[in-house]
Amino acid sequence: MRLFNSCIYSGFVTHKRFKPKRHFFTYKTFSLLIDLSEIEDLGKKINFFSYNRFNILSFYDVDHGPRDGSSLFNWVKKTLSDAKINIGSGSIKLLCYPRFFGYVFNPLSIFYCYDDNLQLKAILYEVKNTFNEQHTYVFPASSSSNLILHKCDKKFYVSPFMEMKTFYNFRLLNPGKILNVFIKQRDVEGTLLTACQVGKKIEMSSKNLFFQFLTHPFMSFKVILAIHFEAFRLWIKGVKHVKRKIKIKNNLSIEN
Repeated sequence: MRLFNSCIYSGFVTHKRFKPKRHFFTYKTFSLLIDLSEIEDLGKKINFFSYNRFNILSFYDVDHGPRDGSSLFNWVKKTLSDAKINIGSGSIKLLCYPRFFGYVFNPLSIFYCYDDNLQLKAILYEVKNTFNEQHTYVFPASSSSNLILHKCDKKFYVSPFMEMKTFYNFRLLNPGKILNVFIKQRDVEGTLLTACQVGKKIEMSSKNLFFQFLTHPFMSFKVILAIHFEAFRLWIKGVKHVKRKIKIKNNLSIEN
């Protein structure tokens, strides 16, 4: 059986809020790290999984990037070109949740962009909110270390319980045997929130993917329900509601 560059990461996501009220939650998840050059083969070779077609688990181009169903690979290449980042004919891998019975919500998806020598050259952090809006932060990446560090101002309304004038620190490892993504959100007075996703690498196969489905049934539905449940808990605790001032559909920013 063919071995794919794409793989599964099984683990959990943790959120910890420090102020104005302390708040904590964690839940088990699994993510796919999809080599975009393999996505059509995955749809043909992996049972219970389809590409741009309904199945128990599936992946649709329209869920990411320009969200118009066009080639994600071409969109990332153009975005990198606009950012003056060259990966030649290298690979692009996308960390995301799959659709469950046609539904998915990805709070954060990450594009890892590699050059011809398999060196990491760029990261795209694709952030969504529950209002069907999206912002992508585009960063160059140094290939000299397995540890990736980025920081920028917050440019996108995510939580109705978080002010806009805050800052992000991203700290992640180049995906290997383990997945580790850590995000710290700060204001001028200190840390507001930390979010972490960790996982263990599992080979992509029909058997392994179906086992993850059985152990995380209806995960996408649980993610969106958990977001609203945790928002309700924050409201009960008296955390101030912050309204959107600007509504967008898609946006991106090229960072340094």
